[in-house]
Amino acid sequence: MTDTPTLPATGRAWHLASRPVGWPKPEDFSLVETEVPAPGEGQVLVRNTYLSVDPYMRGRMSDAKSYVAPYEVGEAMQGGAVGEVVASGAEGLAVGDHVLHGLGWREYALVDAKSAVKVDPGVAPLSTYLGVLGMPGFTAYVGLLRVAAFKEGDAVFVSGAAGAVGSQVGQIAKLKGASRVIGSAGSDEKVALLVEEYGFDAAFNYKDGPVGRQLREAAPDGIDVYFDNVGGDHLEAAIGSLNRDGRIAVCGMISVYNNTEPAPGPRNLARLIQTRGRIEGFLVSDHNDLRSEFVREVGGWIASGELKYRETVVEGIENNLEAFLGVLRGDNIGKMIVKL
Repeated sequence: MTDTPTLPATGRAWHLASRPVGWPKPEDFSLVETEVPAPGEGQVLVRNTYLSVDPYMRGRMSDAKSYVAPYEVGEAMQGGAVGEVVASGAEGLAVGDHVLHGLGWREYALVDAKSAVKVDPGVAPLSTYLGVLGMPGFTAYVGLLRVAAFKEGDAVFVSGAAGAVGSQVGQIAKLKGASRVIGSAGSDEKVALLVEEYGFDAAFNYKDGPVGRQLREAAPDGIDVYFDNVGGDHLEAAIGSLNRDGRIAVCGMISVYNNTEPAPGPRNLARLIQTRGRIEGFLVSDHNDLRSEFVREVGGWIASGELKYRETVVEGIENNLEAFLGVLRGDNIGKMIVKL
């Protein structure tokens, strides 16, 4: 039997109005009033509480072939969200439960129960299930420990280090015994945060000079692992500082997401021959076998205060687009989240 209390007739959702060329513009999107449906069998209606905005969403606004289906023009966009079940037609999920799901960018979401994950606000704040305990945190964990095969004593360089993923990579490396952790970020405030709060050994503002030079100064003995969130000159610099048997895990390349022409590749790939280095791209969704281990270990570090996190919270669904553009500009410190 479907449990359906009195619900509003409509809710707002962001639609893709046209495919952006270069930097997304406000006219590429529209905030639309949509009908709030009652759930059928096996479904729940969720009133979203927090919405996630992430760099990967820029790729879904294009119709280029990729690892995930593009957003459809004229349809609601998607993304991570946490919310409260307000009507249920599914066994095991009741009104008042909180769930994590993939139908963000809207106030109300009709979710198949099998694709909703029940979360406990008593264990951690709901917003953390979109950040440090969610996809970004899991990405950091998988990329560093499995893809980059981190081992105790490694020197680690992280680009975009003040973001939701990068800040966790650096801290996990320190907790696991890195010899040195270096981060790059786009402001002096973020650089100070990396060293003073997150415990990085060194950090630099990539806008202050050539990345290659700044990385050599910060890591005079080279690096063993590079966690790439940026691409471009950061990737070239990392290859230039890579030690023998160094590993590069490619998570993202935010520096090229809005380019209208192909970006030039690193000019020093031949160094990989000398260093016997390895570059590997990855998608976190291929590594779900590590999820329970991740929640247990990272949850413990959060509870003990050993692992710190920041969130940049934007209020109101009407500001969802501006929050997303802010991520692309690097406005956020830690995870960017929209609170409804």
